[in-house]
Amino acid sequence: MTKERPISMYAQGGMLRHYFPDSTLEIVRLGRGLIWEGKLQPSELSMTYDIRIEYNMGKDPDVYVINPKPLPLAKDAIKLPHIYDQEKQQLCIYHRRMNEWNGGKMIAKTIIPWTSEWLLHYEIWVVTGTWHGGGIH
Repeated sequence: MTKERPISMYAQGGMLRHYFPDSTLEIVRLGRGLIWEGKLQPSELSMTYDIRIEYNMGKDPDVYVINPKPLPLAKDAIKLPHIYDQEKQQLCIYHRRMNEWNGGKMIAKTIIPWTSEWLLHYEIWVVTGTWHGGGIH
C-alpha cells in the first residue's frame, strides 16, 4: 500500500467552501491547519446541526457538534455514544487506529459524510435507545 500525498489546506478548504458556500473557513498555522464551521442536516426530517472541524496537517480531524449543546440524550442514557469528549461533543466518526482516514483524502468527501451519518445514527439512538451506527464499543 502506498502512502497518499497530503492534500493542502487550501485545496481542502476550497472543496469545503465549494460544497458549503455558507460555511466559515479559517486557514491557520501558516497554512498547515484549518477550522471549518458549517451546518449539516442528515435527512429531510432531521434538525440542522452546527458542526466544527479542526484539522492540522499530519493529524486526524477533530469534529464537534457546537449546536445544539448539549445534545439531548436517549431516555435513561447518561452519556452520548461514540464520542471522544462528552463536554466538547467531539464525535467518533471512524476508527483512527485502523487508518480509515489520512491527509490524502478530502474532508468534504469523507469526514463530512461520515459526520452526517453519525448524526443520523444519533437521532435514531435518541428515539430508540439503541446505537445502530456500528463501531467499537
